[in-house]
Amino acid sequence: MPESPRREPPAAPPKTGDAPHPVTTTAFAPLDALSRTADGAQVWAALGRAGLITRAYRGGDVRAGTDPDGLADLLTAVDARSSLAATLSVSVQLATALPVLAAGRSPAARQALGRALTGRATVALAATDVTAGTDLTALRTEVRIEDDALELSGEKDWIANTTTAAAFLVLARHRPGRHFTHFTWVLVPADAPGVTVRPADSALFADSGVGHVAFDGVRLDRDHVLGRVGFGLPLFARHIGTERLAGAQWGVALCRRVLADTHRRLSSRPHGAGTLWDLPAVRQRFAACLLRVRELHALVAAYAEPVAVHHDATAAATLKAAAGGTVNHVLTECGQLWGAAGFTTGGIQEIRAQAALFGIGGGANEVVLGTLADAAESVLADLVRPGTLP
Repeated sequence: MPESPRREPPAAPPKTGDAPHPVTTTAFAPLDALSRTADGAQVWAALGRAGLITRAYRGGDVRAGTDPDGLADLLTAVDARSSLAATLSVSVQLATALPVLAAGRSPAARQALGRALTGRATVALAATDVTAGTDLTALRTEVRIEDDALELSGEKDWIANTTTAAAFLVLARHRPGRHFTHFTWVLVPADAPGVTVRPADSALFADSGVGHVAFDGVRLDRDHVLGRVGFGLPLFARHIGTERLAGAQWGVALCRRVLADTHRRLSSRPHGAGTLWDLPAVRQRFAACLLRVRELHALVAAYAEPVAVHHDATAAATLKAAAGGTVNHVLTECGQLWGAAGFTTGGIQEIRAQAALFGIGGGANEVVLGTLADAAESVLADLVRPGTLP
């Protein structure tokens, strides 16, 4: 059977070649002990037991902000050893869910954060509504906040970690209208009365625990409000940029891995007197992929600090748009270069279908390109170096 780009069990070298993992330190040995079929919750638990989750944050403190290098190392290590869906489960928690959860100061929030950081629990970020999609100001999930209690009702669809979560971070409106101060985060235990979870019908992302969750008159203590009432959207906006940075970092790692597998296949696949790699057309298509990934890598290097430290929304949108386009181009080209072998179970065509998420999740390409268009004047001004114009 032709070799496949799917990774072999972590305990053994990949059959696709002898290249080492990009992150090979013994710190990630707990991941190597997992089965290649481990789901996101199992990967998260292994990271937590080994004390690795805190590497994504400055000084190991979530409240201090994201450490771009630590985040990239974690995502690269997980991508090299886990399924794409399991990596999605980890990425959402590292980049967005835990920073949002850290905004809570109540005992319930602190306890949930402690359990998540040690891998004893997964957390689901439930922002997008069943009807509103990425238009968060149109969401219908509502929370009524009283003196000492709150009541939550609504539905969230296509949420990573839904079926494994110990708690949901729910973005809900506390006041009618679309004003950005009308929304608040609520910490909802998964076992609270009125919470109903359904797995999504998706074989591609089952390992991420993706599903749908409904809240039917869920009553909780007011301590389950995360952060200040009315600061839900500003808090989300502050951290969605980090999720887009994480997506771009992960995109580089994924493309690098797929290209390395594809290069090994092309170099060993006989064709005429040589191999497929000897064909000029093949080499040129592969080189175009290398160029796209180097461009994305350069953007990540340039914008990691502006996004992680200064919460630059335009830089984050740039990374998201670039990652979506690059991953789609590379996976499509590699899928063609693999030929019929790409259709094996777990092969490049399956990975390509999963990787379409890069152009959708965390803000569709059209949404982030709109953000770039809104900032057109400042983006153009940044392209002018002093002394280059008469």
